[in-house]
Amino acid sequence: MDAPSPAVSLPSRGMLVAVVGPSGAGKDTLIDAVRRHFEGSDLIRIVRRVITRPAEAGGEDHLPVTEEEFARLRDSGAFACHWQAHGLFYGIPAAARASVDEGALVIANGSRSALPHFAAAFPRLKVLNITARPEVLAERLAARGRESRDEILRRLDRSSLEVTGDFDVETIDNSGSLEEAEKAIIGFFQGLDIDAGIEEADRGDFASDERMAEIKARYRVPGAAD
Repeated sequence: MDAPSPAVSLPSRGMLVAVVGPSGAGKDTLIDAVRRHFEGSDLIRIVRRVITRPAEAGGEDHLPVTEEEFARLRDSGAFACHWQAHGLFYGIPAAARASVDEGALVIANGSRSALPHFAAAFPRLKVLNITARPEVLAERLAARGRESRDEILRRLDRSSLEVTGDFDVETIDNSGSLEEAEKAIIGFFQGLDIDAGIEEADRGDFASDERMAEIKARYRVPGAAD
C-alpha cells in the first residue's frame, strides 16, 4: 500500500503553476505523477484544458471542441486565458481563476509563448519549466518517427530551451531517469504553500465533462445536446 501523501501547509492565497517545456521534455508524464501522488488531496488541483484536438489524437486528457465551439466559448468569457500554437487553440477554464482567488493551488499545462496571457489572468503565477538536454530531447522525439534525430537537433540548436521574460521560474531537468524527475517535481509542489479554502462542491478537476456540457449549453455551442 502506498504511503499517504505528506501534509501541505496552508497560507492565505492560492496560485497558478504553469508547467511549460519543449516537446519531449515529459511534461504530461510528470503532471500525471503529481496527480497520482496527491490523489485524494483537496489542496492541489490540475486543470483539464480545452483544446481543438480530437480526443482520439492522444496526448493529455483534454476536453475536445471544434474551432467554432472554441470561438463561442472564448467570446462568451468561458476561459481565464487562451492561446494558439501549432494550428490548435488552447483554453484554461475560467473556474481556475476563481479557485486561485479562493486560495487553491492550480496546475496548468502551459506554453512558454503563452506565459504573458497566464500572467495577465493570474497575478500570483509561478512557472515550472520542464526541460532536458538537446540530445535527450532529440532521441525522444525521433522515437515518435516524425523527424530524424539530426533534423531535430538542428531545430533545437536554433531555439532556446529557457523561459524568457519577467516570470518566477523553477526548472527541472528531465534528462535522467523518470524516477529522479518525479521525485523533483513532487518535492517542488510539497515545498509550495497552498490554501485549502475551497468549498466541497467546488472540488475536483476543472472542466469535467459535466461542467463542459453546462458551459456549452449556457453559450449555445453547437453539439451541446450530443
